[in-house]
Amino acid sequence: MISSFTKFKYLMSNILIIKHGSLGDIAQISGVLRDIRENYLNKKIFILTTSPYAELLSKCPYVDAVLIDKRLPRWNLLYLFKLQKIIKKFNFTHIFDLQNSSRTSFYRKFLIKNYIWNSAETSLNSGERKKDFDHLPVLERFKMQLDRSNINSKNVLNPDFQWSAVNVETIINKYFKGNFVLIFPFCSPQLPKKKWPYFNDLIDLIKLKHGDLEVVTAPSHNEFNEAKKINAKIITNQNKSLNIMELAGLIKKASFIISNDTGPAHMSAHLGKKGVALFGPHTTSKKVSIETNNFKAINTDDLNQLKAEDVYSNIKDTIDLID
Repeated sequence: MISSFTKFKYLMSNILIIKHGSLGDIAQISGVLRDIRENYLNKKIFILTTSPYAELLSKCPYVDAVLIDKRLPRWNLLYLFKLQKIIKKFNFTHIFDLQNSSRTSFYRKFLIKNYIWNSAETSLNSGERKKDFDHLPVLERFKMQLDRSNINSKNVLNPDFQWSAVNVETIINKYFKGNFVLIFPFCSPQLPKKKWPYFNDLIDLIKLKHGDLEVVTAPSHNEFNEAKKINAKIITNQNKSLNIMELAGLIKKASFIISNDTGPAHMSAHLGKKGVALFGPHTTSKKVSIETNNFKAINTDDLNQLKAEDVYSNIKDTIDLID
């Protein structure tokens, strides 16, 4: 439950941040993590997360150590006891709940008690309701949490995910040299309504009008079969999907990103890349705080009615500058 680099006990008081996932959420909290770090320079900062993000967060310059939460069922009393024991071991004084889930609310009430706890619920003023908080854009929610804990929140609205990326020149050079458009035509199997169906049509347009540009994609391990149906070069590392740090490095090298509303889209936005994400009626780009000076969104009531020509006309001027 504790990653290998945290097998020691701090004797001083420490800070615990809770963020279980997902990938896009991890990218979004980069500004929050930096703000907490800069407000607690003399304390050790731990983050409680799930195993897919442990290696990534071990690279983060704003945290000192990572704890892993297996998120087993809450009726598993042995698991809860072990988690409670670990939390007590590190002498935390403040806990910042950035997950704001029913699970972490349960932790606060029954498992990790008697701490200074900052969450959506504890940040509400008299008369405010959590559902009002949940309607705010994601980054504004985090800013409210920090502001109401007297944290100087100068970075929260502008997450910088640059720390996540590794150099991928040797990977890219095996496939091509030159500029490339990186696409993410995938989405969670549980959320098919997020998927735009016309990526191949858009790729054909880009290749027709911008013949020097490569169009590539980087599927996760469970997206390879779907990636083979896309008319784009599949980027892997020794026939395996890129890890999160390699994916961040690939995104940094890309000239332009085109994506569904997925984790890599949020990574791209907070890596400062130029690109566009396609949103159907499931949510809005404003609510998930994805748009930046460089990264934009196309919102539509029906992704099936958003044609490739419409997307291309939206991005054409930017892609023209790449050639």
